[in-house]
Amino acid sequence: QVSGGDDEIQQLQKALLDYLDENTEIDASLVFSRKFYIAQWFRDTTMETEKAIKSQKDEDSSEGTHHAKDVETTGQIMHRAESRKKFLRSIIKTAPSQFSTLKMNSDTVDYEDACLIVRYLASMRPFAQSFDIYLTQ
Repeated sequence: QVSGGDDEIQQLQKALLDYLDENTEIDASLVFSRKFYIAQWFRDTTMETEKAIKSQKDEDSSEGTHHAKDVETTGQIMHRAESRKKFLRSIIKTAPSQFSTLKMNSDTVDYEDACLIVRYLASMRPFAQSFDIYLTQ
């Protein structure tokens, strides 16, 4: 269970990385999976920030005026992106063996929970969200 809020995805990411770290002794390929997820999430965060900046510039040039609500929304997106990047950087700097000290809670994530987390996080990706559009086209 994850408490709601802006950091829900970050808590799920932390739980998944913790699961991968705990099971690297069983399956060596999980080390690659862990690094891949960290890199992919960092890339996603960077892309989200770039899209926010681009959309803000496009709105400013098309309307000619500055809307405080749009700037605030873009600022919030950028702030959230920076906090996610900071989280991922701290994970990168932490050695995998030390990562177990950063656990979300004392409960461990089992295989079924890890699969559920992966499916949920994958459903949040842009391709998964627009899959029906691709199918109809």
